[in-house]
Amino acid sequence: MMGNLIKAEMRKILTTKSWWALLIPAFAFAFLFSLGWGAITNDINDYLGSTDAQELASLVGIELGALPVGLLSLAHGINIGAFFPVIFGVFALAGEYTKKTITTTFLTAPTRGSALTAKMLTYIGWGALYGVVVVAAASLGTLLTVDDRGLPSAGQWFGVLGAGILATTLATLFGIGVGAVWNSVTGPTVTLAIWMLVVENVLVFVSFGWFGIRWLGGLLPNGTLNGIVGAIGAEAFGAAGLSVPDQIDKDFQWLMQYTAGAPGAFSWWLSALIFFAWTMVFFLAGWAANQRRDIT
Repeated sequence: MMGNLIKAEMRKILTTKSWWALLIPAFAFAFLFSLGWGAITNDINDYLGSTDAQELASLVGIELGALPVGLLSLAHGINIGAFFPVIFGVFALAGEYTKKTITTTFLTAPTRGSALTAKMLTYIGWGALYGVVVVAAASLGTLLTVDDRGLPSAGQWFGVLGAGILATTLATLFGIGVGAVWNSVTGPTVTLAIWMLVVENVLVFVSFGWFGIRWLGGLLPNGTLNGIVGAIGAEAFGAAGLSVPDQIDKDFQWLMQYTAGAPGAFSWWLSALIFFAWTMVFFLAGWAANQRRDIT
């Protein structure tokens, strides 16, 4: 029965335009952002003759002029690309309410729980697909612009691939939860776009600049989603993780995290855990709401 429900979910997705209408800009934005950041990050290795850079390099045991600055390009490309599976997830359940197909979905499944489980499993697969596409786009942009000396190692690249797939998968589930709670497509799409792309970034920047709060981005939804990949670059620069040298100036550490696209991130895995908690809050709330919601 579950297999049939998953097949039905796949047909619903493939007969709509949303999957490719969001996948194309996800690829395009990831590619363009990594392309732009790749050109910028080359200047970072050129700058490494400064005293600050020498001090940072000696503290974290890295070679001057050979920092894996390509990780910054990858992170910024993947982070912007990860926004699109969030919106794709919103369509999963909220889109059915908008199109008035939710009644058929619930009435043809044994229980609402089984229908929602099939939807979750299907969209996990789609979230992983978004991750592969977004990482590929960011990798292409990075390879085209970052000098050989700044490219990540093979191990770092595979780590980014895994983190990127994890990020987009959780992003999709997060979107499903928000859409399920809201029971609308337009409302959560507009709100999430404003919050994730504008409001939260302003809050993080202002809280640091005016109040010296460095950890806010490591707790808010967009910051933790970005931190899953961005913290890998920050850790490579010695500015994140559990072994940050005490000698590094905390403001300089935050600036390096910000450059890596993960301001306030504690580590990549802790960012993943915190964003997973945000995802479960909305996903379980949406699950509970749809167990009781009237579909007539």
